[in-house]
Amino acid sequence: MPEVRSPTLRRRELGALLRARRLELGLTVEQVAERLMCSPSKVSRMETGQRGTTLRDVRDLCQIYGVTDQAKIDDLMNLAREGKQQGWWQPFDLEFSTYVGLEAEATSTKYYHSTVVPGLLQTADYARAMHEAAPGISPERIDELVKVRLTRQQLLTRDQPLVISAVMDEAALHRVVGGAVVMKAQLKRLEELGSFPHVTIRIISFEAGAHPAMDSTFRILEFDGTVSSVVYIEGLVGYIYLDRAQDIARYEKVFASLCELALNPQESIELIAKIGDKYKDAPV
Repeated sequence: MPEVRSPTLRRRELGALLRARRLELGLTVEQVAERLMCSPSKVSRMETGQRGTTLRDVRDLCQIYGVTDQAKIDDLMNLAREGKQQGWWQPFDLEFSTYVGLEAEATSTKYYHSTVVPGLLQTADYARAMHEAAPGISPERIDELVKVRLTRQQLLTRDQPLVISAVMDEAALHRVVGGAVVMKAQLKRLEELGSFPHVTIRIISFEAGAHPAMDSTFRILEFDGTVSSVVYIEGLVGYIYLDRAQDIARYEKVFASLCELALNPQESIELIAKIGDKYKDAPV
């Protein structure tokens, strides 16, 4: 994967610092917007990293917030510059580009998937079959999306690899995506990934019964530094990002519950291998 300081994360980092300074001074978004001569929504979007912050905005906000230390000003300016740069994923015009930008600099991620294998653990053929099942996507676009997924998977082999803790419902192992040949390779890939020291896979067996995330799929991204964790939820209605402390705590609690309910990592890999046995006669 190309080395990149994710512009998505730089914007969030800058926004977190600006928000912290505003709150420290007891200023409201409306008060800052009035002095900056802009809309309150612009200030809010800068603080949440939803939009880039110009160097002029940083200069003016430093004056409003009484930031006079040149080193601190330079750090904020650098974050603003890096927030304007282009990540490797941006030319692909992805609907979930914000997520890819966050994932690029996450230190760890926690997955819960109920019916499919998580993207970073998918084989190319499994990923292709997933995209082919969606209506209206051209073969050329599918090629691009598979390329994006494989590039993202380089996070698993970088010098400081992304730490992954994945919990899947057993249903994800039984759903035949792409046919027997594809499933044979996919289940084998899960077995291989389960041996990586930074990848933990747990399966919630059918026998476990009901659990608190049966009708949900989510991911928790964690970062070093000042940027808070993010819960990401994806569905047909769109993409949701949660970063309030109470939301993160809620999802962390649910994920911990799922881990307790699931088979341990060794038992999970054994179950994956057992299910994979039914494809043993499928061509390589």
